[in-house]
Amino acid sequence: MAKKEISGYVKLQIKGGQANPAPPVGPALGQRGINIMEFCKAFNDKTKNFMGKPVPVIITVYKDKKFDFVIKSPPASHFIKEAAKLKSGSQEPGRNIVASITKKQAEEIAKKKMEDLNAHDIEEAVKIIA
Repeated sequence: MAKKEISGYVKLQIKGGQANPAPPVGPALGQRGINIMEFCKAFNDKTKNFMGKPVPVIITVYKDKKFDFVIKSPPASHFIKEAAKLKSGSQEPGRNIVASITKKQAEEIAKKKMEDLNAHDIEEAVKIIA
């Protein structure tokens, strides 16, 4: 198979299973000439298990207007807010602490994020999450 020539990358964060042609998805993909509905259907199918959670996605756009995409796991901040049962973070980060999580919760988050973290083992991953 011949190697496809890459024209660029698009990085977005979209709620799982809820991609639609409205901003930010439509304008970001439209300017690259990608079929927006085709992307939305494929993305929604692959992210059904992350329904409603923010999911980072890296879209590789080729010269012939075809695309591939890689789905990452939701951000660590989302898992931390979920574990601490918060709606939003602190209004004054570093000064006002609104919640805390246990080491066991941090380990669970690290296990979920392990493939996206730059860590060799679970202890290093827990340090990154902390």
